[in-house]
Amino acid sequence: MYIVRRILIRISVLLLTGVILSSCDRQKNMRGYDFIPDMVYSQAYDTYSENPNFKDSMTMRVPVNGTVPRGFIPFRYTIDSVSRAKAGKELFSPFLPTDDVLARGKLIFTTFCIGCHGAMGKGDGQLYSSGLYPLKPREISGVATSKLKDGEIYHTITLGFGSMGAHGAQIRSDDRWKLVLYVRELQKEAQKARDTIPGGKKPV
Repeated sequence: MYIVRRILIRISVLLLTGVILSSCDRQKNMRGYDFIPDMVYSQAYDTYSENPNFKDSMTMRVPVNGTVPRGFIPFRYTIDSVSRAKAGKELFSPFLPTDDVLARGKLIFTTFCIGCHGAMGKGDGQLYSSGLYPLKPREISGVATSKLKDGEIYHTITLGFGSMGAHGAQIRSDDRWKLVLYVRELQKEAQKARDTIPGGKKPV
């Protein structure tokens, strides 16, 4: 009985070894045997295959008109002064100027804006002061920009204005609003400097 069992074990080992070795096919032009066919042969249409179920024979469908990616907020404005004024009336910041918000706004400003507008927003950034850029950027801490509404500044950051390029693709929506609030802080600091006369006294 013991001898028979040992013989059966050896036969089983030999058979199993044979199966394993036969499955190791070195012919690169053959995929070998399919052990789970339903996972090898798709029952669905491939993305770029023809599809008789549609008039255009395309399997991959175009999104329905008006649909947007999840998390994406459409910006339905154009690059002109009328549209910018409209944005000023319709768009409002969802954030308050807390320390965290302003810190994030400063980081975005340092990353994307300081090269042209300068650290204090006076339009004296490295690109202009070094002579690499001939047109003086707008003084965003000046009186004229201070009169713009938050939505107008947001519109300008998103689509650009004049010689300034659009930054909507580089800066996400929340960060653009935080940048607006940081620009407001620069405007406040600039206004304090304008209100202060030589000697540190305030005009009466």
